[in-house]
Amino acid sequence: MTILIPILGDQLSLSLSALRGVEQKRAVLLMMEVDEETTYVRHHKAKIAFILSAMRHHAEALRTAGWTVDYVKLDDPDNAGSFTGELARAIERHHPERIIATLPGEWRVRAAMEEWADRFDVPVELREDDRFVCTHEEFDAWAEGRKQLRMEFFYREMRRKTGLLLDDEGKPEGGEWNYDSENRKPPPNEPLLIPQPLKFKPDAITRAVLDLVAKRFGNHPGSLDHFAFATTAEDAARQQAHFIRHALAKFGDYQDAMLTDQPFLWHSILSPYLNCGLLDPLELCRAVEKAWRDGKAPLNATEGFIRQIIGWREYVRGIYWREGPDYAQRNALNASRPLPGFYYDGQTDMHCLKQAIGQTMDHGYAHHIQRLMITGNFALIAGIDPHAVHLWYLEVYADAYEWVELPNTLGMSQFADGGLLASKPYASSGNYINSMSDYCQHCRYDVKAKTGAKACPFNLLYWDFLDRNEDVLGKNQRLAMPYRNWAKRADKDKQAIRADAERFLDSFTR
Repeated sequence: MTILIPILGDQLSLSLSALRGVEQKRAVLLMMEVDEETTYVRHHKAKIAFILSAMRHHAEALRTAGWTVDYVKLDDPDNAGSFTGELARAIERHHPERIIATLPGEWRVRAAMEEWADRFDVPVELREDDRFVCTHEEFDAWAEGRKQLRMEFFYREMRRKTGLLLDDEGKPEGGEWNYDSENRKPPPNEPLLIPQPLKFKPDAITRAVLDLVAKRFGNHPGSLDHFAFATTAEDAARQQAHFIRHALAKFGDYQDAMLTDQPFLWHSILSPYLNCGLLDPLELCRAVEKAWRDGKAPLNATEGFIRQIIGWREYVRGIYWREGPDYAQRNALNASRPLPGFYYDGQTDMHCLKQAIGQTMDHGYAHHIQRLMITGNFALIAGIDPHAVHLWYLEVYADAYEWVELPNTLGMSQFADGGLLASKPYASSGNYINSMSDYCQHCRYDVKAKTGAKACPFNLLYWDFLDRNEDVLGKNQRLAMPYRNWAKRADKDKQAIRADAERFLDSFTR
């Protein structure tokens, strides 16, 4: 009697809950490359190649571990094109007595899975995905009754639950929960040897996938020319060790910094591996903590990194499932402009956007400040439709799955949820970009000019954004100072900013 176990492309963990307690000789693991998943948005070519190659390598790892794997490739002529269609074909092949699956990470796929029991005359058991620190029930209990769901307080609960960076009395190491104030240094003036992440040469499996993606997804954004992702758990672990040894010590100081033609700096480049299951988040955090306890990394770097994993990553997952599938449609600021075409080719005179978008198209990667304060900030202050922004982020980043991307984009970046995640919009003029990068030094616009043809567009759009949205944002206490400054400006200055901002916006939305 066979147990059929579907395994999805972001469930590439040997410890997956669906496998637990199952006799290998009774199980068939079903892995499916399907058109529906590769095309529901126009995913970056490198993202598709990474996931498909990681799936094929994971199938081999499962077979080595003793499992029977039924693997359906994308170019199989009989491929049904969807998870449900492929499950129907597998049921015909294997005649299972039951189906066991780990719940997926997205509402869209969960809805399909929850129909399987009615569609097929086979019992279906859906198990929780326990590769996270916080369960849905724990998050809902923490959130219940709170008007604002601030990550900082949730993060402290996760520290207490895991014991990470706590002393023997259960208090935070160093006396503080959060060292973010020490993690905002601008890029260094003196040249430093910036460590580069490991690059993994494509093997035969990956080369076959790259050929398939090039032929099948030529109209999708992004390039395959720079593909260097790890596609096995072993290689992902090598990148983890490389980061801890060579980059962690400086990660805290420079995690918000940006430099021209330096896409990686001291960042870990581990999020694609965490989010597809090749790395375990808690094991990663314990390895980072050990580096601090061994004197190999400072506390601000260690705490800052761990906060991103057990704090922010767990928090946005909780928001995603608590708020429901309609969260994607929120638009508190009624932003409606279309996404500019240069978001797909980087062809703009704004050097910061050219850099962030260019490396995104090359690598399927940009770090969190480039996403929040360059591409996200511009979309916010330009009044771009937040749903279009959400779809773009979901398409172009190799680590983007809706559960982690949507709250980051709609809530944190675009303030489209009206302040559920963020206490204020993450909007800024060019001054922030100038203080945290060298981008403005290479730009044709003048970051110090407030109006006129040479003025940095971020300067124009920042004040225009505040002006356009005063009815919604004017009472936000964290924006009290900029609104006071705006009120003090002469009417002619306000009119000049409005007119210049309108001309600029019209230049790419005509």
